Amino acid sequence: MAKPSVLLIMEGTYPFNGGGVSTWAHILCNRVSNVDFKLYSINASFEKEYKYTLSDNISEVIQVPLWTPDEPYDYISYGEEYYKTVAKKEWTNDDIVAQKFIPIFKSLLEFIYSDDRDIEDLDIIFHQLWFYFEDYDYKETIRNERVWLTYRDTLAKFIIGERNPDASLIDITIGLRWIYRFLIPLAIVNIPKVDVSHLTLSGFPVIPALIANYKYGTPIILTEHGVFIRERLLAINNSEYPYFLKSLLIRFSEAITRLVYHKAEVIISVNKFNQKWEKWYGADPDKFRIIYNGIDPEVFKPGPKPAHLKDIPTVVALARIFELKDILTMIRSCAVVKKTIPEVQYLVYGDNNAVPEYTKECLELIAELGLKNNFKLMGPRNNPQEVFLEGDISILTSISEGFPYTVIESMGCGIPVVSTDVGGVKEALDDSCGFTCKPKDAEEIGNNVLKLLLNEDLRKSMGRNARERVLNNFTLSKFIGEYEAIYDDIVQIPKAEKKLTKIEDFS
Repeated sequence: MAKPSVLLIMEGTYPFNGGGVSTWAHILCNRVSNVDFKLYSINASFEKEYKYTLSDNISEVIQVPLWTPDEPYDYISYGEEYYKTVAKKEWTNDDIVAQKFIPIFKSLLEFIYSDDRDIEDLDIIFHQLWFYFEDYDYKETIRNERVWLTYRDTLAKFIIGERNPDASLIDITIGLRWIYRFLIPLAIVNIPKVDVSHLTLSGFPVIPALIANYKYGTPIILTEHGVFIRERLLAINNSEYPYFLKSLLIRFSEAITRLVYHKAEVIISVNKFNQKWEKWYGADPDKFRIIYNGIDPEVFKPGPKPAHLKDIPTVVALARIFELKDILTMIRSCAVVKKTIPEVQYLVYGDNNAVPEYTKECLELIAELGLKNNFKLMGPRNNPQEVFLEGDISILTSISEGFPYTVIESMGCGIPVVSTDVGGVKEALDDSCGFTCKPKDAEEIGNNVLKLLLNEDLRKSMGRNARERVLNNFTLSKFIGEYEAIYDDIVQIPKAEKKLTKIEDFS
């Protein structure tokens, strides 16, 4: 008998890019034994090579590039017959767009800019969008002049004028381009029939899960790592976008987050912190589950420090070099430590090409603070269990996290941690295992690093406690067992009846 199938939906991570979510997905796909996986990977650009060796549990990988110059189906075949592709373009004319698409599109815009709409209305809107794009071409539709005119006139009704006097033509044009890109998965209607759709964030990647739900009645589950809407708000508020674009991104993102929580049968969090945000955006607490990330304690285990670092006070970090990891604060903490321990070494392992502009900013700060001999960007490594053993302690300075693998991996190796108090860090790292600090506080972080580097007894005691805490709470076997139980439960849910409301009946 064939095992149930799961469509695991990700954005910018597995299997083409590294990071904590990719680590989680790779473990899940390799270790869960009661389902088969199909991967749906949404990326900024078209990716040619996997970063990971894929498990035999993965039978298919669907890639959808959002921001390429051409459309996704210009790069990839999604299994639709050529004659259907051509026919959809031919059928998509001015009259069809005006009669069938414009009412739905207008309703979507009105939902985004209204403050009191029921989330079920957005579910109906996306159901109608899917129904429309089953028959008509995405690109020909969205580029139609009538779509621009509807967009312009609807925005004028809601936001142009006294409420938003600075909205320029270029801002409004960029806004429509963003909507075009966010909704591109609607163009890929040939979704495989699976038993479960499993989302890894509460954002726009819900679209393929919605299609499977509308088409086959496939139930949706969500695992929330870092809270999508929280991280989106942080990024938007720190951006230099004009007010109009910030407002559009926030409103659209909030609407999508609410829709994900509404549609998901189960909302799994990797920490308790996430649930505050989920409740705030309308999630039903009866859907909540917590499954902490887990590691293999036979892989991440104590070992000797490498000989070339034996007498050098060393701080290690595993982190991609980008804004959310706040490497700039980590650099400043190194300057604090250097005042007392001039020979200190910070070794940071991770992708330093993720955001080249940010890496440049980090290198400039290292030079400015005179830390070229102390703070080193080491590039990516594939052996974290060995990297942690290079350090006397490990460090994490993120401004947002879910339940970071780097913390429990370091703890499993018996290496105490200094971390910012974000996401679920404090649920992993209690006072017996290390220190938590305020985000962006380089002084506090640096002083706690000093406490551990200068006190060998404290360091060893915290290291022992850290390993014991992992063995009791955060093992791989516990993590996998809980996901296998979730999948078993979800596949028993009767499939929802398809709601094939006609386009003409929608208003």
